[in-house]
Amino acid sequence: RMVYELQAKAYVLFIPATGRATFTTELRQDNYTIESRVKVTGIADWFVNYDMNIHAEGDTRDRELRTRSYVSQNKDGKKNRRVEMTISDKDFKMTATPRFGNLGDPAATTEQVLKTNDPITALITFALEPRAPGADPCGGPIRIFDGRQLTYLHLKNAGTKKVTTPVWSGNAIECHVTMDKVAGYKKGESDKDNLTGIDGPLRMWLAPLDNGATVPVKIAADSKKIGDVTLTAKTLTFEPLVTSEASATTGTPKP
Repeated sequence: RMVYELQAKAYVLFIPATGRATFTTELRQDNYTIESRVKVTGIADWFVNYDMNIHAEGDTRDRELRTRSYVSQNKDGKKNRRVEMTISDKDFKMTATPRFGNLGDPAATTEQVLKTNDPITALITFALEPRAPGADPCGGPIRIFDGRQLTYLHLKNAGTKKVTTPVWSGNAIECHVTMDKVAGYKKGESDKDNLTGIDGPLRMWLAPLDNGATVPVKIAADSKKIGDVTLTAKTLTFEPLVTSEASATTGTPKP
């Protein structure tokens, strides 16, 4: 089990805008589940409160995670949209309530979607997947599909930098992130290569952990609207899963 929490902070006219994202991942030999909650005040859409619960599950295979089911429930006081998606080896299905006005121009194709993961699975598999000896530690691209928008995040290695956070300190790997809006966006929006509202590349610092994980412990971005936005890891724990079957047969926990 991996418990991971990021906290964001920015200032708008000296008023703090905050955000918090928590991820609880249960990783097994053949499958995984991730529960996430993202709660933002004053950052998402700039001054709009944003509260989302996300559930993802799928297969553990070929040294990576693969989405099979994804559900997100957004509560932002406007559409409060629920998205349900399933992905198989050959197809995907998506239902949004209320429905999307359109699926973008162009819309994502099945062939494109089958090469992606949902947003939280993409983040966690990026953090946990082993890096081959001699490979670029920034890895990527990170391929993401949220039911409508299909995005590739490209990472460029910018060396190392000393980083101190509540959960880890040391020489972190600095990666600069730009995005390729592949499909599912409004016409003309795909020409922009950065995250919405972000000026210049998003900067991410990865902690190379002893257990082989490479977890983002700090993320920073610049915005003309609200200034600098910094996300810092506040919680990062790993613990063995305890199976009920083991407890029943042996009377003692077994990882």
